[in-house]
Amino acid sequence: MASRDWQLTDDLTEFLDTAGDFLRSRPALHTVTLTVSEALRIRGPYTHGAEPPRFGVLRDGSGPVRATLLHTPPHPIQLTPLDPPDAAALAARLAEAGRQVPGVWAERETAAAIATAWQRRTGATAEQSENQRLYRLAELTPPDRIPPGRARVADAADRELLARWYVEFAADTGGRIHQDPAQWVDSRLAHGGATLWETPDGTPVSLAGNLPESAGQIRVAPVYTPAALRGHGYAGAVTAEVSGRAAATGAEVLLFTDLANPVSNRLYQRLGYRAVADFATWTFA
Repeated sequence: MASRDWQLTDDLTEFLDTAGDFLRSRPALHTVTLTVSEALRIRGPYTHGAEPPRFGVLRDGSGPVRATLLHTPPHPIQLTPLDPPDAAALAARLAEAGRQVPGVWAERETAAAIATAWQRRTGATAEQSENQRLYRLAELTPPDRIPPGRARVADAADRELLARWYVEFAADTGGRIHQDPAQWVDSRLAHGGATLWETPDGTPVSLAGNLPESAGQIRVAPVYTPAALRGHGYAGAVTAEVSGRAAATGAEVLLFTDLANPVSNRLYQRLGYRAVADFATWTFA
């Protein structure tokens, strides 16, 4: 039997030609790699940072792909599920190649395995910085009470507001800004991927975004209501609107939540979302 080996590349086309079928075989678990690689294909290699992205595939010789790696520096590497021996092999391969690894984002057990392997290999310290849960929409259950107002798809007149809320959302969740705010806004406006809930007087009060369809799935992200406007049902209303619109296309509808936020987790479950898997981010010093 051929031994498993990690193959690293800086070529997106080579990566997608090799790993595309594997990624599409489990689109929910692989949703982030699918959507990020699609964004890189469409908008170019510097979509998520000033350094070019890097990729990797784990194969049995020339046989089937078993796992993938995607890295858009300076952000953590993204991995599909791995067992501990393959995680250790990846840590060794990255260290031998002199790759800088700021952290890892992956399914919870995989992230922990890489963190352990990287610490042993390099002596770096590792700290778990985020826990997320991936949800899939089963059957949409609209909120019991809809607040006054309506949902509308954002347009160019909302550009400044969307850029500000994108930055505020990252700060509020303790996450990273993965793109230039103006670039993020333009990418969302290009496919109608930002929906606002506005009050009867036309004031925007909440945002629910969505990514373009990829491999038969649409991911809802981000969902944001400024702190002073929370508690009125705006987030539930606008998320239900976006979720229903996505489901009507026949796509599988997904979203991630921060497990440290019980309010959002309860909200999405009330709307009909069901847990798929837990993910974690580890940061390496």
